[in-house]
Amino acid sequence: MLSLLLAGMMALHTLALMEVQVPDQPMVALYGQDTRLNCTFSAESPYNLSAVSVFWQLTDTKRNVYAFNYGLEQLKDQGARFANRTYLSPQSLLQGNASLLLRDVVVADEGSYTCFVRVQSYGSAALFLQVAAPYSQPVVTLEPNVNHRPGDEVALTCEAHGGYPQATVAWRDEGGHTLTDNITTSHVANEQGLFSLTSVLTVVLEPSSTYSCQLINPLLGEEGKAFVSISGQSTAFPPVALWVTVGLAVCLLVLLIALAAVCRRKIKESCEEARREEEAKELEEDESKTAMTPLKS
Repeated sequence: MLSLLLAGMMALHTLALMEVQVPDQPMVALYGQDTRLNCTFSAESPYNLSAVSVFWQLTDTKRNVYAFNYGLEQLKDQGARFANRTYLSPQSLLQGNASLLLRDVVVADEGSYTCFVRVQSYGSAALFLQVAAPYSQPVVTLEPNVNHRPGDEVALTCEAHGGYPQATVAWRDEGGHTLTDNITTSHVANEQGLFSLTSVLTVVLEPSSTYSCQLINPLLGEEGKAFVSISGQSTAFPPVALWVTVGLAVCLLVLLIALAAVCRRKIKESCEEARREEEAKELEEDESKTAMTPLKS
């Protein structure tokens, strides 16, 4: 039925042409929200709804999106994924407006749509719908490794999820200079067609540095930015140097203890020798006094 009506409308094209207008530039719809496919037409008034026929189709596949004819919606041949998601105001048709409301936009809705209108004559026009979904706030992390030292190569990872279409990533250093080397970026789509983004930047670790990761959605512009700072204080102390330091400290402690013991012994021996010399001197003095004392007769 619908195909016959469309064929009849196409046949009218050779007889008369009605101006149908749609946006020249692609329309952008946000994922999960409602959007309106704009279509207007010029027809001589007055006319009633029973004289108006409107058909929306996917331009490439010719799949039926919506139909209005004989003053009523004709949804029998509507594509299954558009069921309960379309609405057109019959009263707006009397003002030359055949715009179609599309509810709860999904990634699969992206594509070209053709608006066919017939009143006294026939006309059609096609528009392109693009779908956009904002990414989550990006998060930048440093690869988990406790053995990082200045001069090592480290990987910084920037991740964001749930966006569409594929975004680009701008890495910058703390001076604001854009980095282009040693970057690997990948996108993985989920069942809904939304992307998870992972971008890895490899840099040489410095004592103190800051890097930023910024997402740029080609339809929504700049979305989010995340920073990561790497300082020498957060760099793990090398295990080899740690053990060397501990070993030197132990050796120094043992040396000090041994030196203290030697000094104590030397001091003790010196004191005993001085005491013996003092006693010998006193004994010698006593003997000298005894020898000088005269004997009584």
